Parts: sequence; structure tokens; C-alpha cells
Amino acid sequence: MAASASEVASAPIKRLEGKVALITGAARGLGECTARLFTQHGAKVVIADILDDLGHSVSQTIPGSTYVHCDVTNEKDVENAVDTAVSKYGKLDIMFNNAGLGDYNKDNILDNDLADFQKVVNVNLIGVFLGTKHAARVMIPARSGNIINTASVCSIAGGLSSHAYTSSKHGVLGLTKNTAVELGRYGIRVNCVSPYVVATPMAKEFFRLDDEGVHNIYSPLKGAAIEPQDFAEAALFLASNESKFVNGHNLVADGGYTITNYGFTIFK
Repeated sequence: MAASASEVASAPIKRLEGKVALITGAARGLGECTARLFTQHGAKVVIADILDDLGHSVSQTIPGSTYVHCDVTNEKDVENAVDTAVSKYGKLDIMFNNAGLGDYNKDNILDNDLADFQKVVNVNLIGVFLGTKHAARVMIPARSGNIINTASVCSIAGGLSSHAYTSSKHGVLGLTKNTAVELGRYGIRVNCVSPYVVATPMAKEFFRLDDEGVHNIYSPLKGAAIEPQDFAEAALFLASNESKFVNGHNLVADGGYTITNYGFTIFK
């Protein structure tokens, strides 16, 4: 029996129907939330992470997903993750370079060891470079694709986090813009999402905050606080055809925080 007009109208719109997405750092936090949302919208998702037990467990609860071990600082791992997506699902439409690392108690540059600085940059920036490189390897012949990078409000402002983290996220934004220009000629879009503080376990540890502290962080936008679902929805927009002419863009989800100098604003 054919569906009625009302049933068709009420059916949820699947914005990623038929798409294949690879998401790094998807065993927990923002990556896991995004993986769940992408599959709800019809995508097949490859969950890539180094947390194997958790990654396998999460994958078992997300229909249409599979897990692959992937250390984003290891090029062979990244290459294998991309190849896994293609071999299992036949293609790769969306590469979401989401894996990230913070460093704690490193606000004084004299306390920064070279090895610690490099560790953060290797995950946050080199990982994005490798993910973009190997996604492009399979997207260029297809003449289409969509690469999304997780940046941060620290990609456009200073003094909000450690030197290593801020440097790495500025680098992510620069890499996003550069690759958007190069890969756009192949029909591949490259964008990034820059969230404010989201109440994930890593963010709470990074900023040494409890739940109340997260929700009390200053924002000029009152009555709202960014949640993991908001981040996932921003990524969904960039992954979908609704943003088909958006390229090289930094989607900042911060309630207006980075445009405000709270010490001088008259709107208090």
C-alpha cells in the first residue's frame, strides 16, 4: 500500500542518505555523538579511534557502522582507515578529521617541553593533514567529496588555551583554507567546525571544570549553552548538500564569544 501524503510529509528527512563517512576520534565524546547523528540521517559510518574496546562497543550500538583502529599520527593507520571505508562500503563521501588532544597545565611557555608540544601538534594538526591527504587520494578520482575538520574557538583567538593547543588549531584552520582552494577544483569541499567549550569529559578535564562551571562560562548569548548535539548538527550541515556551496569556511559555534571583549562591552 502506498504511503499517504501525511505519512510522506511526516517522514524524517535523511540528509546523508547513501553517503559513507569516516570519523576519527569517534569512540566517545563529540565524535561518537556525530557518528550517531550521521547514521540517523542515512550514512554508513566508519568509527576510527585508538580506544579499541570502546570503539567496538560503540559501533555495536550504531546500526550501519563499523570500527577500525586508527592512530591519526600514524600514516599507515590513516591510510588503512580510508581503505577500509572504501573496501567495505565502496566509496568515501565524507572525511571528518575529529580526533584531538589537549594538554593540561601548560599555560606557561617555560613549562612547555618540546615533546609535549609536538605530541599535541601531531594529533591535532598532523592528524588532520594525514586524514585530508588520504581522503583526497580516493576523492579526487571520484571528482567529489567532503572533508570536515574539528578546529576550535582557539583557531581564531589567543589566550584561551595552551600554546600547543592554540597553535595546532590555528594550523587546522590554515590547512582547511589551503586545501579548500586546491581540492575545490575536483569538486571536494573542505570546511571546519570551531566549537566553544562543550561539556565532554576531555573538555572538563582540560579546563578543570565541573558541569556547573561549564554552563557558567561567559557567553553573550544567554539562555543557551553548546551541547555535543549542537556540534554534531553543525557537522551535519557541512556534511550535507545544504552546504553545497560552502567551502573553506570556519563554522564557529560560540554564542558570539570570540567577537566580544567582555572587559569593554557596554552590554552587560
